[in-house]
Order: sequence, then C-alpha cells, then structure tokens
Amino acid sequence: MNLSSTTTLNNGLKMPWLGLGVFLSKEGTEVENAVKVALANGYKSIDTAAIYKNERGVGKAIRESGIPREDIFLTSKVWNADQGYSTTMAAFEESLEKLQTDYLDLYLIHWPKGERSKETWKAMEELYQKGRMKAIGVSNFLVHHLDDFLPHCKVMPAVNQVEFHPELIQPDLLAYCQKKGIQLEAWSPIMKGRVNDVPLMQELAAKYGKTPVQIVLRWDIQKGVVTIPKSVTPERIIANAAIFGFELSPEDMDKIDALDQNKRIGGHPDHITF
Repeated sequence: MNLSSTTTLNNGLKMPWLGLGVFLSKEGTEVENAVKVALANGYKSIDTAAIYKNERGVGKAIRESGIPREDIFLTSKVWNADQGYSTTMAAFEESLEKLQTDYLDLYLIHWPKGERSKETWKAMEELYQKGRMKAIGVSNFLVHHLDDFLPHCKVMPAVNQVEFHPELIQPDLLAYCQKKGIQLEAWSPIMKGRVNDVPLMQELAAKYGKTPVQIVLRWDIQKGVVTIPKSVTPERIIANAAIFGFELSPEDMDKIDALDQNKRIGGHPDHITF
C-alpha cells in the first residue's frame, strides 16, 4: 500500500485510504497552504464541509496546485440548517460555487436529523443520479439512525464518517457498516493530538520506529477504516502519510483495541442541538 492506495466503495468508486481533513483550518492562507502541501506530497483526498467555512480556500488551493481535478477525491457535507429537499439542493450548488468545481466525489449528510435527513437524501439521490456527485453518504450516523434511515434509501450510502479513535472504536457500528457494505471513515482519529500522550501508543511508536500518530493512523487502515487526520503544519501533514511501509502485528492491534472506553471528543449524535 501507499498514499495512492484506495478502497472500493459499494458503487465501484475508488476512495483513498488516507486524506487531509480541514476542520478548523482557517479560510484563506492557512487552509490553502495545508491543502497545497498535502497535494504536493502525494495526498489525493481532501475532506471539507459547508460549516467549516473554508470551502473557498480549498477550491482555490486545488486549482492552484496544478493537479487535474479528476485526480483529486473531494468531499463536502450539507449542514444541519440546510437539511431538507430544496435547501439541500441550494446548499450543494453553493458548495460547488465556493469550491469552483462542477461535481463532488463524495457528499455527506453531516449529522442525522430524523425526517429532515430523509428529505435531504432524496435530493442527494437525484443529484447523484445526474452525475453531480460520484458517491453519497452520511456522517455521525449510529446503528439506530441507520436502521431508521436505510429503508428509505434507493441508493445505499457509500460512506459513514464518524468519530473513531482508540478510545471510541464503536465495534458494533463498524461491524454493521461492513455487513451493509458502507465504508466507515474516521474523523478525529488522533484525538486532537492526545494519542501522543497515551503510554501504549508511545510504547508502540518506539517498537516500530514511528510516532504515536503514525501508529494510530496505521491501526485505522488495518481495521478497514478510511482516515482523514487534520493538520495545518507541513511537517505533520507529510509525516501523517508515512504509514504505508510497516504493519502492526495482530497482538498490537488487539492492544490498541483494548484502549476503547466509549469516550467521545465531540458531541453524541443523539444529543446535538445545532
């Protein structure tokens, strides 16, 4: 495997195992430089969202990178306030305008919002059928959300992007998505940098000659989970990609799994009020 390696989604689309997340990357120079560094160093996947308020910078960086648009896997998300049929249609067009592209590789529902998400999905299915996006999916959907949502889908979600890291493994959700053919994708995979302070991760980093962050990103991929660590620091963006030249042993994978505490960094999907 290498930085160009992909997983194949349930509709046949190939999605890179590793991408750059830009949550909290400031619009303008900060996000533009992060995306440019990532693309210049072999990244193929960039993950943004309407609510991140940096789509314009992401689009500018992609255009200025000199890399053909078709060689980049670009993801964005519809925000909660824009969920619903007609509002999703408008939100999607606004995202395309800011990103300066005529299609997305992946478009996600950002958070589950019950009946509104079902109307959102109808709009997304129409846009998908028209070729405006190559794949559609969801984010932050737990098993009970999917159980309620999937019977209303004509197109099966290709991806479910959720909080996933050593302290929040959600094995039941991972198994459910694998059974349904939905690719799980990890946000906050390095626990906002806190993996560096976990003794086991420090121990494994020393054993493999890697950093704790590289260990956890490798663990993601070996568990079959796409991962999108966020950074705006060039050295870290480059280092985050150095995870393809080694493999964690089954025993060490189990040790990391044992860190699970069902502990969230972000909000619980059932309790969001925004």
